[in-house]
Amino acid sequence: MSAATTRRHILTASAAGAFSKIMGANERVNVAIVGVGGRGTNHLTEYCKLPNAKVAAVVDVDQSAQERASALVEKLSGHKPKTYYDMRQAYGDKDIDAVSIATPNHWHVLAALWAVQAGKDVYVEKPVSHNIFEGRQLTAAARKYNRMIQVGQQSRSTPHKMRAMELLRQGVIGKVYLAKGLCYKRRKSIGHKPDEPTPAGVNWDLFLGPAPMRPFNANRFKYNWHWFWDTGNGDIGNQGVHEMDVALWGLGKTTSPKSVTCTGGKFAYDDDQETANTQLASFDFGDAQLVFEVRGLLTLDEGGLKRRGNNTVGDIFYGTEGVLAIDGSGFQVFKGENMELAMDEKAVRGESETGAHMTNLIHAIKSRNHQDLHCDVETGALSASLCHMANISYRLGRKLNYDAATGRFNDAEANKMITRNYRAPYIVPEKV
Repeated sequence: MSAATTRRHILTASAAGAFSKIMGANERVNVAIVGVGGRGTNHLTEYCKLPNAKVAAVVDVDQSAQERASALVEKLSGHKPKTYYDMRQAYGDKDIDAVSIATPNHWHVLAALWAVQAGKDVYVEKPVSHNIFEGRQLTAAARKYNRMIQVGQQSRSTPHKMRAMELLRQGVIGKVYLAKGLCYKRRKSIGHKPDEPTPAGVNWDLFLGPAPMRPFNANRFKYNWHWFWDTGNGDIGNQGVHEMDVALWGLGKTTSPKSVTCTGGKFAYDDDQETANTQLASFDFGDAQLVFEVRGLLTLDEGGLKRRGNNTVGDIFYGTEGVLAIDGSGFQVFKGENMELAMDEKAVRGESETGAHMTNLIHAIKSRNHQDLHCDVETGALSASLCHMANISYRLGRKLNYDAATGRFNDAEANKMITRNYRAPYIVPEKV
């Protein structure tokens, strides 16, 4: 970052800090949406529904995406937002109070870090980080700059999931000794696509950001970036991080496991995808175990969770007195030697999960207390780190022991994969 940009960040941080002190309970929070593809469009739509938020700007490296998003904001809210290619320009805008980040995974932490350094509060999509190091750095930055960072693991704001977790804490199935997270989400082959010239209106350098420079390829753009190690984390870090978070929540774990073992592969397809479409990970916490499974191919129901469409996605908790199975539709409790159905609660339909999660962020922006957040950055970083640990074990092909006190593996190659080689100037620094 240039000296001029750094000075601008300091000035805007001061201005935003002053703003947060005088913001009244009824003041609207001006939000910039960073990344307005599919998920970013959902962010935009949800903020436009909230009476105490205003979409003041949209940011995207693709001009056509900017134009679509701007037109949608105008349609939904009656005002035209500012548009930017480069998020740093939006962060220098003193009228922006908060940013909502829906970029590819490899941009999440740097985009959020620059935002908090500029005095903005943040909603950032899951997984909060592309690697373990980044989660630590963003947590440190949130505390240093006293910024609110809500991670988009919206299960934490979902009423029936909050109710189920409370029941687990109360002992509804006795002592929980095993949590199993399922990400059986059907994924079709992405095929092969050739490198080609960058489309008009797309800033490919900004899209790649911290990742290595590569020729433009449509399979590395628009959603399929999830399946390349440069930019994504496979489905364990995409859909799966939601279920990983619920598994940790239900186990009551707030620290890293002692070890991880992950096996799997990319089966059935001959295509450009690099990440696994089948994974089985096991995490040892000493007094409990967490097992996580990814299947992108055809599958069936499992453990009380029903297949919806071609997907079986949720969590199963095993206790000394029964089993609790939970997904987006509700949860069920089975008890006793005969596993009789003891409880069956359906999801409450009303405000969207994402909208509720954003409302919680706005509450914390006004209170200035990160403990008011349902999914503070520290919580999000832990859930993401387990996905990263599993991927490291999978890629190295061996079990890894981990020391939570030092944040290191017992393996030199694994420790190198805690972070990445950043492409200048898009560097997540050692000192935030």
